[in-house]
Amino acid sequence: MSSESNYDDAKGRIKEAAGDLTNDKSLKNEGKADRAGSKVKQATDKVKDAVDDGVDSVKDKMSRDR
Repeated sequence: MSSESNYDDAKGRIKEAAGDLTNDKSLKNEGKADRAGSKVKQATDKVKDAVDDGVDSVKDKMSRDR
């Protein structure tokens, strides 16, 4: 998990809790949106890492075949 997605998740949790305590539905929903954005960033990072690994694997194979 990247530090940015960790930050967004923590920020979202704090906003959700604050929204619960103050009965502020808007703040609570903002927190949920921040946490959802964090999950999207995590998924994107995983896909990027998988693509990078695949590219590296192909490069290695091509280097050995020469």
